[in-house]
Amino acid sequence: MRSDVTPAALVRLRWPACGQRPHPSPPTWQHGHVTAATHSTLFPQTPASPDAVLEGLDPEQREVATALHGPVCVLAGAGTGKTRAITHRIAYGVRAGILQPSTVLAVTFTNRAAGEMRGRLRQLGAGGVQARTFHSAALRQLQYFWPKAVGGSMPRLVDRKIQLVSDAAAACRIRLDRGELRDVTGEIEWSKVTQTVPSDYALAAAKAGRETPRAPAEIAQLYAAYEDLKRDRAVIDFEDVLLLTVAVLQDRRDIAEQVRSQYQHFVVDEYQDVSPLQQRLLELWLGERENLCVVGDASQTIYSFTGATPDHLLDFRTRHPGATVVKLVRDYRSTPQVVHLANGLLAQARGRAADHRLELISQRRPGPEPVYTEYSDEPAEAEGAARRIRELIASGVRASEIAILFRTNSQSETYEQALADVGVSYQLRGAERFFDRPEVRKAGIALRAAARFGGNDSLLDDVVDLPSQVRAVLSGEGWTSVPPAGSGAVRERWESLAALVNLAQDFAAARSGATLSDLVAELDERANAQHAPTVEGVTLASLHSAKGLEWDVVFLVGVAEGMMPITYAKTDEQIEEERRLLYVGVTRARQHLHVSWSLSRSPGGRPNRRPSRFLDGLRPGSTATAGRAAAGGPGGVERGFTTPVGAVPRRTQRTPARCRVCGRTLTDAGEMKLMRCEDCPSDMDEGLYERLRDWRAVQAQRSGQPAFCVFTDKTLMAIAEAVPDDEGELARIPGVGVRKLNRYGADVLAICAGQEGVGEEVED
Repeated sequence: MRSDVTPAALVRLRWPACGQRPHPSPPTWQHGHVTAATHSTLFPQTPASPDAVLEGLDPEQREVATALHGPVCVLAGAGTGKTRAITHRIAYGVRAGILQPSTVLAVTFTNRAAGEMRGRLRQLGAGGVQARTFHSAALRQLQYFWPKAVGGSMPRLVDRKIQLVSDAAAACRIRLDRGELRDVTGEIEWSKVTQTVPSDYALAAAKAGRETPRAPAEIAQLYAAYEDLKRDRAVIDFEDVLLLTVAVLQDRRDIAEQVRSQYQHFVVDEYQDVSPLQQRLLELWLGERENLCVVGDASQTIYSFTGATPDHLLDFRTRHPGATVVKLVRDYRSTPQVVHLANGLLAQARGRAADHRLELISQRRPGPEPVYTEYSDEPAEAEGAARRIRELIASGVRASEIAILFRTNSQSETYEQALADVGVSYQLRGAERFFDRPEVRKAGIALRAAARFGGNDSLLDDVVDLPSQVRAVLSGEGWTSVPPAGSGAVRERWESLAALVNLAQDFAAARSGATLSDLVAELDERANAQHAPTVEGVTLASLHSAKGLEWDVVFLVGVAEGMMPITYAKTDEQIEEERRLLYVGVTRARQHLHVSWSLSRSPGGRPNRRPSRFLDGLRPGSTATAGRAAAGGPGGVERGFTTPVGAVPRRTQRTPARCRVCGRTLTDAGEMKLMRCEDCPSDMDEGLYERLRDWRAVQAQRSGQPAFCVFTDKTLMAIAEAVPDDEGELARIPGVGVRKLNRYGADVLAICAGQEGVGEEVED
């Protein structure tokens, strides 16, 4: 252990230019006796000694792990193993007897990240350390000290404040649509984390250059009414948890000292994302002490709209002149080709965060170059991505190692439909947590019962090993050795159970002689830590929600002007944050990176879009000042997929999507399927529509998937209105892809022709 670390930033070693393989290093840490810095085996053995905790760390990570005294600032680039470094730091201190587990508080920003940290610490033999989010740590303290500091019971915590904001708007006689309601709620949250009161909102918003959804005076009025409503109803929100904890620690010195006597060492992950309110809380936790380790990367600051600022990270040496600063730049996640693009993005950046950027150096073998693809419209872009993904899965890539990342959540639906059309399972990032799913809860109950009373369970009579026991138990919950067809709810439930089966296999391989009771205990630990097993399925996620995750293959879609950067990014600071958001997306890829954009939003639309300015000078055939490369120009830019000769196209003509009744240009996805405005009169054949619905119900029951996975209601309505006579006419209806045309086309055309009994099968 070193306590006399030089308080200057560690100088980076000389390395070859980005994209070149570095010279081999001794096998003490790099690709010798160590797993990649961002990975660990699923069930590693607990290190036998404190020194064993340090094995496998590279020189800079080891420097972090052994710097246990005084302020420490870790500047960690994407994929450089920052979580590995700080968890080994805590574990080394605990195992060496330098840190007491109960006196350490590790703080991060999401429950998932906190759960992952707890899981890693447990595997390293430091299970007693508290790893929590800012809100979780503050809430525990507030609940404990409320009777002493305030008296009585603590007010109820509201999960969602949007209803309160709606009620405040009604009280102020201000009408807000759904979008404005969401945006005003965001402004209130920003105000609270920046410690801005209603009367100061207008001035603070102007100073911060915020584009307000309503007049600043109106938002200030709504903010004040919102606070009054909370008081009247005796409730608090999540921002109040931090505000009230800060108030208690500021006003009650005795309580502050009690907290400081409990927690004496602090670690803060993702420090570039702290808000002024969170920084104030951290200062109150610390008091006059300096036992603080912060970890962050200014180039990954992407939450400034919530009040986050990298200034606290960038000013750390100013506030703590004697701090040890360690830079982690060895990228273990991505290939040199991906790293080269990431470095190129930041090389064009401007501003204070850009001045402190870290140039990553890939530690992986060379891989394929990023693929850039241009499409005519968004549906074609989604179809192209889905088709490539199907090919990757067919070649052996696991679906769970593939992600589609987009700028806004509204882009998700097009890709969900495209993946469903080619029969690829997917999962939405930010959906229901794994251990909260009903089928997972039921499976846990069944496994626990089998572990307790398995001797009396006939299902377990002929099985001896743990994986076989789990398969036998879960077969009663719906697991089968062969996955069900389709991609609906039945398949999703099967995927959840299959994840538990795979986890049991890995657990048994890592822990010889493990029992069903041991696995149940492991599942309980994982549920508490929200450390979910891998669910097979392509991940769909926004760029913001992808932070902290990684995949072998990443599709960055919609990388066009107006979406990246987003239209409402006007100031230099906002533009630079959009660039950092794209950088985060690029650095999620380990090996394969696909970047795409479309020239128009809808089929037949005016092709007036261009690739994102952030790609200028980086994608083949472009320069730093040039616009979009001419079609067919040099540089290997792909132009998307074309329909094979002889195949029925998804849309044989890409004409502007206009209402066939009134002629208005259509932009809504549902209206585009109907090819008319929602309010325009319909000439739908009601009888045909009902026959199509009956047929769809039979198909859904056979395939074990929801009815909408066969055809949505809007698609059936469009078919009943168009009454197609042949495959060409049916293919032109939005929602009828090539796969569905091949699978259901004959049935649908027969129903449209008035034939009865279509889709019926005689049972043997």
